Amino acid sequence: MTKEKSGVDSIRRTLLKTGAAAAAVAAAGRAFAQEGEQPAGTGFYERGGVRIRYNVTGSGYPLLLIAGGGLNSVFANFFNGRSPFDVIGEFAGEYRCISMDLRNAYSGQSTGPLEVDRPWDSHTDDQLGLMDHLGIDEFMVMGFCIGGPFIWNLLERAQDRIRAAVIAQPVGYDPERPDYFYEGNTSGWGQELLALRPDITPEMIHAFVTRMYVTDADFVFTVTRDFVRNCQTPILVLPDDTPAHPYAPAMESAMLAPNAQVSLFPWKQPEDRIPLAVRHIRSFLRAHRPGTGA
Repeated sequence: MTKEKSGVDSIRRTLLKTGAAAAAVAAAGRAFAQEGEQPAGTGFYERGGVRIRYNVTGSGYPLLLIAGGGLNSVFANFFNGRSPFDVIGEFAGEYRCISMDLRNAYSGQSTGPLEVDRPWDSHTDDQLGLMDHLGIDEFMVMGFCIGGPFIWNLLERAQDRIRAAVIAQPVGYDPERPDYFYEGNTSGWGQELLALRPDITPEMIHAFVTRMYVTDADFVFTVTRDFVRNCQTPILVLPDDTPAHPYAPAMESAMLAPNAQVSLFPWKQPEDRIPLAVRHIRSFLRAHRPGTGA
């Protein structure tokens, strides 16, 4: 049996066991997203068959924020206490904070095709498309969790537009857990999306997640070490050390990037370290913001 056939069969078996529960969870998440109070500054932009919900809070130099949550990354995570710290509260006073629901996040309201041949690039299209929609050329970016690979992909695609980047608790490839992201996304995000979208099949979920996390599984998933080694953009890395956010690739990227800095580690525990990390982020962003002498 081929690996692809085995993977599809595994998804089918899991669906038979947990389909009803996944449908209930997904429906609850959708209801919450649609009926809950929308933060001020929330809107939509559309491009072809893609519809992206976004939020803009604060004013100043543009700062694109990518929430944690893997393929269920939604901007509500910056408002509901699910981020390591109050990102909006800390930075909306100085920056125009722009965040979005990831396309096809089951808790959000961004929808579009599941582009199985280009999963990372399809999301990067949405991120750059949102900035274009808002009339923003140059910006800075801060991303958590899945935001790490997204930021590296943004840098490869549009490095001239990004003034500086903060990569916090990024996902990355861990050879000791090679199937971690495939298994977690097919049994979690994939199950719940299938319950919401009759146009999507288990085979499509398998192909999408395989292309995203298995086909070129290495390092930070989206770019090569050579790219990082030659990337001149200022980078601040805040590593974590969990199965979802492995320490080694985060630190390797920081060591390779010629203009990278690293926060103290660990920076989330004990909690009294978090303000120190936030101060580091603030000083880093200020140093590279236009008009500050960077």
